[in-house]
Amino acid sequence: MHLSPLDRLWLCETIRLREDQSGPLDDAEVNRRVIADGGDFRQRLERRALLLAERDGQLAGLQHWRQGARLALLLLAVLALLSGAGLAVAALGDGQRPVNVFWALGSLLGLHLLTLLGWALSFVLLGDSGALLGRLWLWLSGKLARDAQVAQLAPALLLTLQRERLARWALGSLVHGLWLLVLGSALLVLLALLATRRYGFVWETTILGDQVFVALTQALGALPALLGFAVPEPALIRASGDAVLGEAGARQAWSSWLLGVLLVYGLLPRLLLAALCAWRWWRGQQRLRLDFGLPGYSLLRERLLPSSERLGVLDPAPDLPAGAPAAGTLAPSAGALLVAVELDPQRAWPPALPAGVADAGVVDSREQRQRLLEQLARFPAERLVIACDPRRSPDRGTLALLGELARSAAHTRVWLLTPPPGEALDSERLGDWHSALEKLGLAWSDSSPLAWLESGHD
Repeated sequence: MHLSPLDRLWLCETIRLREDQSGPLDDAEVNRRVIADGGDFRQRLERRALLLAERDGQLAGLQHWRQGARLALLLLAVLALLSGAGLAVAALGDGQRPVNVFWALGSLLGLHLLTLLGWALSFVLLGDSGALLGRLWLWLSGKLARDAQVAQLAPALLLTLQRERLARWALGSLVHGLWLLVLGSALLVLLALLATRRYGFVWETTILGDQVFVALTQALGALPALLGFAVPEPALIRASGDAVLGEAGARQAWSSWLLGVLLVYGLLPRLLLAALCAWRWWRGQQRLRLDFGLPGYSLLRERLLPSSERLGVLDPAPDLPAGAPAAGTLAPSAGALLVAVELDPQRAWPPALPAGVADAGVVDSREQRQRLLEQLARFPAERLVIACDPRRSPDRGTLALLGELARSAAHTRVWLLTPPPGEALDSERLGDWHSALEKLGLAWSDSSPLAWLESGHD
């Protein structure tokens, strides 16, 4: 799954919010992999968030949210197109009655102007331009995603965008884009109706004089006239207040005026605002960064960027004594590795190993486990055999270690050792081992797998 820089920041913020709410995550294995990959603190934070999100389901939730967002946007776009067509039909009617030009204009532009004013006021006074359509899209996106992880993703996205005040520009682009569809659909349907039906235009009043409508019509038509749209003459405007004019010139003048006003005062402002919001959104994404001063990130600095890396190695590592290697210490070039987990001290170990097979000793303590996992994170083995004593119960800690070790090698087998002569093996406990290893997806062997370890085949 391709992730944009915004997606990576979004996942970082999602993991931070999750840890703020439910406490630190179990990230020891992930942190080892991140440290082994290297990079600066920002790269390590992003890598850690990606691995945790992939493990715990947030990455799949992000993909589901995206699918829900696209579906919600499609539904809103279809609704916008239908609404625009409905506005045009409502403004002109069926052609059986004359069209009151100012009622028609109010039907086409009234809601648009009110929402545009509301957007501008919220932008200036509240610093937010999401408007109702933007919030509706966010709500629909979460509902259509149908994923429990979306509950954490949505607020994390808003927090990420608010850092550069990008939410206003992102939702603003959406709102103005949808209104472009509404008004564009209205303009096309209006043009189709005017081209296929005969409409008469009038204006009516009880308390206002003719001069008010003449001045208003000419004022509204001044800007469209610069683009070539017609403006009715004063005599024609006055005459239209008395009765419907049957001349083709009168109908064409009013039709051209109505189309021009819709284009100039409807579509063009939305187009310019949509372009402005899209440009600011694009510019803001280039400046978007994580806030390393937040408590959730500052606590991770020492874990992901240890002091030894920031300051350099102060003392060289001591030489190992001659003899068997300590648990968790292996040569970087080892392609095949044998390691044992919690064996009986009385058992003779290790067995005679073929050439090219390294021995990582017996892992008994937490420190040995940590050292071995860190080395395997840096130098993964091609083939790994993990020897276990099936007389012990497969407890949760041992199984977790087997899973971590297996993820550090290309191919892994578990060797369930046979008990010493004279001791019987509990078949029920052996069945527990088989069941647990099957759940982990690990292959096991009751006989010696050293031949496979040496050559890669049995």
